[in-house]
Amino acid sequence: MKSTFTAALLAFSALTTGAVASDSITEFRIGILGGENAQDRMNSYSCLQEYAAKELGVPTKLFAPADYNGVIQGLLGGTLDMAWLGASSYAAVYLQDPEAVEPVLVKINLDGSYGYHSIGFARKDAGVEKLEDLKGKVFGFGDPNSTSGYLIPSIEIPQATGSTMESGDYFGEVKFTGGHEQTIVAVFNGDIDGGVTWADAQGAWEDGYNSGALRKAVDAGLVDMNELVQIWKSNVIPEGPVVLRKSLPADVKAKMTALVDGLHAKDQDCAYGVAAGETLGFDAITHDAYISVIEARKAKIGG
Repeated sequence: MKSTFTAALLAFSALTTGAVASDSITEFRIGILGGENAQDRMNSYSCLQEYAAKELGVPTKLFAPADYNGVIQGLLGGTLDMAWLGASSYAAVYLQDPEAVEPVLVKINLDGSYGYHSIGFARKDAGVEKLEDLKGKVFGFGDPNSTSGYLIPSIEIPQATGSTMESGDYFGEVKFTGGHEQTIVAVFNGDIDGGVTWADAQGAWEDGYNSGALRKAVDAGLVDMNELVQIWKSNVIPEGPVVLRKSLPADVKAKMTALVDGLHAKDQDCAYGVAAGETLGFDAITHDAYISVIEARKAKIGG
């Protein structure tokens, strides 16, 4: 059920749709986290770009940096106005500047939850069926600012193995691939023996689950999930927030929050692209949902 906060924003948007652009902004800039190649990310968000430009009455630009830190620094520096962050990326922004952004919305899964998982996986034909089978082999993380591609598995996997994630301790080598798509392709191609990525862990494995990096890789024709096997799953992780720059004018924040909140009802195909798969849409979220991840990041990374 939508909160009264979100309903109020929708009502406000209905009254202001088609109004002249706010004289306090001349453009709107959306950052897109890494996870797949830049062009695919831009394509997935192009519909939101068009809707935002129409709603705000100003040019809307998309930015798809090579890594998560590009979006983080853009939000901290005020050169980006909006992004859908992972929980750890939001923590990174908050720990460096608590006044930089505010979380407004979160993606909702088909069962109504807003959690997801870090998924450990390997090639089925490599004789790897469980995490223990990767001992002494090459393991891949994605991006150091990724929640599911680094932060959570770097904490939970050592708890399961009783060893550190340092190369040569439990795994023969631990490396960063650069992002979720890179990890998935590297495992699929046999360049590394196993790795982690993100998924809602709902729906069918052969589809790459309902949403997440595996689903996007399947949609892009990069992998055949029947050739991969799941070997580990994290505890549930709170889905990262859609954030807006705090210093934006109130009317701009209200319009963009209402636009994304109503995106699924307006255009399901667009919502599918933006949400990396199947979704019921977006709902309101606050900073309090991410306190545990902020503390975990502070303890593990420091900022």
